[in-house]
Amino acid sequence: MEWQFSQLFIICPFVFIGGMIDAIGGGGGLIYLPAFLISGLPIHYAIGTNKISSSMGTSIAFTKFLLDGYISLKLSACGVIFALIGSSLGAKTALLISDHIFKILMLFILPITAFYVFKSQDLLTEERDSMPITARTYVICVLIAFFLGFYDGFYGPGAGTFMLLFLAGAAKLSVQKANGVAKAINLATNLAALAVYLMNGKAILILGVTAGIFCIAGNYIGAKFFEKGGSKAVRPVILVVLSLFFIRVIYDLFF
Repeated sequence: MEWQFSQLFIICPFVFIGGMIDAIGGGGGLIYLPAFLISGLPIHYAIGTNKISSSMGTSIAFTKFLLDGYISLKLSACGVIFALIGSSLGAKTALLISDHIFKILMLFILPITAFYVFKSQDLLTEERDSMPITARTYVICVLIAFFLGFYDGFYGPGAGTFMLLFLAGAAKLSVQKANGVAKAINLATNLAALAVYLMNGKAILILGVTAGIFCIAGNYIGAKFFEKGGSKAVRPVILVVLSLFFIRVIYDLFF
């Protein structure tokens, strides 16, 4: 697919800001995909190309958590297997849906996402000890991995945050362990979905890699220079971007 160099001037700043937001308080994924769509990319190319930059950013985060010892290898391995299945199915399902129908779905998904962002509280500010890892923990983990893997392959924004919340809330993992397992699962879902989109020619490599560099840079700058008080800006920025995305979808559908 042909794309315009000018689209980088829309995508890269948004992705950079999304990276900074991820470093401050999470939720950058809610900006990455809208950035590609606001620039004018068709929905399937936007999702596929976004998976390139998302995989780059997530791989850096995964490596950091792995080196810090926050990733439970056995629990993550089980989750990754089911995440790969769910994400592949989600991506294949998304490719069966036309661009027009996908945009109609966005009219419902975006308000729900915005409502979640607006109403959610910082549920993960207080660290607590995790419960012992039992068979129940594994069952909950693989269910979360499969269903959120499907969502990540189908659409994606917020998947990492949702995984973290469910792993901490439902699987009763500590925030650090939940974050580590979520990063492992999220990396697997990104790579599985990316493989499907690449095999179907729905990802623009140069555009995705360039955006990925800005994503990594945003994460680095955000982690280095922002204090905890900066997290107050996360929610308003995400809501603004989602609003711009919603307006763009309405414009494409009706005008």
